Amino acid sequence: MKNGKSKHVLVAGGAGFLGSHLCDALLSEGAHVIAVDNLLTGRRQNLRHLEREPRFDLIDADIIKPLPARLRSKRLKIDEVYNLACAASPPHYQADPEHTMLTSVVGTHNLLTLTEATGARFFLASTSEIYGDPEVHPQTESYWGNVNPTGPRACYDEGKRAAETLTFDFERSGRADVRIARIFNTYGPRMRADDGRVVSNVICQALAGDDITIYGDGSQTRSFCYVSDLIDGFQRLMAYEGPFPGAVNLGNPVELTVGDLASRVLAMTGSSSRVVRRPLPVDDPRRRRPDITRAKQLLGWNPRTPLDAGLKATIAWFSDERANDTKAARALTLENVLSAGPV
Repeated sequence: MKNGKSKHVLVAGGAGFLGSHLCDALLSEGAHVIAVDNLLTGRRQNLRHLEREPRFDLIDADIIKPLPARLRSKRLKIDEVYNLACAASPPHYQADPEHTMLTSVVGTHNLLTLTEATGARFFLASTSEIYGDPEVHPQTESYWGNVNPTGPRACYDEGKRAAETLTFDFERSGRADVRIARIFNTYGPRMRADDGRVVSNVICQALAGDDITIYGDGSQTRSFCYVSDLIDGFQRLMAYEGPFPGAVNLGNPVELTVGDLASRVLAMTGSSSRVVRRPLPVDDPRRRRPDITRAKQLLGWNPRTPLDAGLKATIAWFSDERANDTKAARALTLENVLSAGPV
């Protein structure tokens, strides 16, 4: 609520994993929400439960193009703009690296310009990938990073760094009131099974009884934050009213090796899958853990969901997805048989 009235919020990337959860959280607080998504990696099914919600609307649009006329209308009321639009997993953002870079640069500029015109507050979902393969551990917001600017991950890493630059420049020139979150590994329901991230890979392979693929020797570390905790951090940062805090790390500071994650998932699923090792991808970070001192001090934010509880919920969601896919496949097979008629 803002001044006793419902907020009007634009969520770019609103059909994605994080975006759809953010839409749910905003609507639960009484906001009016417009989700904008090109549906390249976002999915309509993430928002299907909102189809009859009168305070919600989904616009199929790509933010690298001129924004739809409806969003450029002088009558449009927007209080907050969340920019979560960009493929975030290596297989997806590397599939079209040019589009990935343009989403972060041109798309962010388009949304910042809209923010300036409407007087809204702007939120950029940046990433821990701007730290690259870090030489400082844990990573603080003051660390400038160790990024390969010409490698296969650069379209995402450098794109997000450029998006931060644009956002800081709009803030410095007084053109927009901005907030920037650097997101560390996040997991939970609505992840895509094909997104190539370690949590979804390990869970899906374990549930299917397939070999679990571990890249490298499994000693590389990540810090896994459950999605509801991250969304809480988003909203706290957007609502923050103090002096401009700069970028703020949001992630779980509990560090875990990839090998340990695989062992936990195997135990929790009862899977008989075996672990196989593959070469580590180019520029894959060896260690990743956020220093969240700034988030604690400014926002009073700290992740609360234990890893086992979050994994349990995520495993249950993927298990349901597999069951639904099986039912759909059986129904399609039956339909084909019936439509073929007697033989």
